[in-house]
Amino acid sequence: MGSSQSTPEFVTILADKQVELGQTIILRCEANTEEFTAMWQKNNQSLACVQDKHKIRQIGTKCILEIVNAQEGDEGIYTLNLKNSVGSVSCSAKVTVELNEWRTVQWKQGPMISKLKSFKISNYKVRELRYLLYGPVGAGKSSIINTIKTIFEGRQFINCLAAAESSTSHTIYYQKYSVAQGELFPFAFNDIMGIEKEKCEGLLTDDIISALKGHVIEGYTFNSKYPLSEGNKYYRDNPTLNDTMHCLVNIIPADKLALIKDDFIERMKAVRAIASKMGIPQVVFLTRVDRACPMTKANLRDVYKSKKIRDKMRECSNALGVPTNCIFPVCNYHEETGMNEHIMLDALTQIVHWANDYMTKRANA
Repeated sequence: MGSSQSTPEFVTILADKQVELGQTIILRCEANTEEFTAMWQKNNQSLACVQDKHKIRQIGTKCILEIVNAQEGDEGIYTLNLKNSVGSVSCSAKVTVELNEWRTVQWKQGPMISKLKSFKISNYKVRELRYLLYGPVGAGKSSIINTIKTIFEGRQFINCLAAAESSTSHTIYYQKYSVAQGELFPFAFNDIMGIEKEKCEGLLTDDIISALKGHVIEGYTFNSKYPLSEGNKYYRDNPTLNDTMHCLVNIIPADKLALIKDDFIERMKAVRAIASKMGIPQVVFLTRVDRACPMTKANLRDVYKSKKIRDKMRECSNALGVPTNCIFPVCNYHEETGMNEHIMLDALTQIVHWANDYMTKRANA
């Protein structure tokens, strides 16, 4: 009397793989029986095997897929389906391919801090290069300020409230955050009210433009219905080069980029258009990259090896019209690793020059 066929089950399942460009990907698992038909899929489609590229083997109860010379196109979700006359079962694994580093980062913190400490503004009349941070609620404006002050002041700084997952901005007042350790560093950041999700409320575009031009005095309470106007005690009639912004920093969350409404983007593009007419340089800090990419979450040092982060930067560039070389991926303060300080410093060492170039051009106009 013959034995009955067993329903296929997995003894071991496929494991996620992260490999470097050019390496061999090996996916393997084991079933409880040899009596099955195996079918491999990639991203829910039958795997199109290429000669000398894919190698599928079954050794007893073991199933193995080898993919040689891993390339970008080999990334995806791989699924193995086992089936016989009694039943079927499947399991999946995610394959991630590290790219060659496509942007060079200075990973030594000391030289970057020294460079920023010793940076000299080309116009002695300007005390600080000023950066205006602008973006949707929860994107990480306040967290970026916290991180920067923590790096330079040598202590954890949490006075600048972060909105976290809230849909309402925690930033109510217009406030400047200088950076000092005994003496002032040559840059400061202005935090403003975020764009709120419901009906795209929050900060008015007119107030952003006034801030860029230096008309808004610190301490002004934002009003989502009426813009700051002449005659208000917080309106500066004749701003100097010290009062104006020298760089516009757009803050965009990488993990929510696809969810940002078109009217959000249009408002940000409208502000960018005004800044462009004024000649103000513009950059993007692409935040929450650890949430957008598992590889980056595991090791932030791999941020410029990640295909997903590169694609997010391109998506952001297409949406806002900012060149990718002006987009800097970072984590938010509350999830910070030591590496976050390095990529933040790497960004600062570049944008201080851009802000200084603008200030010099204005001074000589």
